[in-house]
Amino acid sequence: MADLFGSVVLDDDLHDDRGDDRRDDRREDRDDDPAPVIDLVAGRKTYRTGSIEFEALRGVDLRIGRGEYVAIVGPSGSGKSTLMNVLGCLDTLTQGEYRLAGEDVAQLDEVELAQVRNRRIGFVFQQFHLLPALSALRNVELPLQYRRVAAAERRARATEALERVGLGDRLHHRPGELSGGQQQRVAVARALVGDPDLLLADEPTGNLDSTSTHEVLALLDELHAQGRTIVLITHEPDVARRAQRVVHVLDGLAQDEHSPAVTSPAEGRA
Repeated sequence: MADLFGSVVLDDDLHDDRGDDRRDDRREDRDDDPAPVIDLVAGRKTYRTGSIEFEALRGVDLRIGRGEYVAIVGPSGSGKSTLMNVLGCLDTLTQGEYRLAGEDVAQLDEVELAQVRNRRIGFVFQQFHLLPALSALRNVELPLQYRRVAAAERRARATEALERVGLGDRLHHRPGELSGGQQQRVAVARALVGDPDLLLADEPTGNLDSTSTHEVLALLDELHAQGRTIVLITHEPDVARRAQRVVHVLDGLAQDEHSPAVTSPAEGRA
């Protein structure tokens, strides 16, 4: 969990009256900055085991603008998971350039990457990754706690995030008291609470039944309509078709395919 949210030690008694003042500054910068959220140029990733080399990414170019909803699809072994790890700053390129919301992250060290993950990326995973001993509210608070946001502010923001995903009446329920779909909505709320530049969802419906899958995808549709930038990793064609664009990954290469008859959030609000 610390790898995703940061490397600061938790402290329930920590109070910082300044809260997270940089949040509003970042939002203003985001509105004025035309840089894409994802700008990957000639991205290569090579794994080495002894004398054996395997090139998982072979020169990937990918540009995703603010407010886009993009699905990345591909079979097992295609390089899809490696690309997700690079985009999420969970791994680094061997060669190439990667800018996340205008910030060059290709050469950052592990501590710096942890800070980027905490502030710029909201993660949603297939396995939820909720702490079973904590309530939904406390799980959603965690990324803010790593940022040293004051207790009152982080509880208010976590409550707001849970209300946004329709769980305002489940604040104090633990994961074991929630359905799979509800647990995934808690994970989405946790991803949103820090107001990230990018929402990165890795197989978010993989462990859900059809009803819960529909609910989670409808929530992602709603977030896209609100202008959120979403990258969805999936192997399910029906799920991928919900996105604005589809990127196919095969043999370490990526081919961009624009889905027809999809209106961007900006066009929809015009």
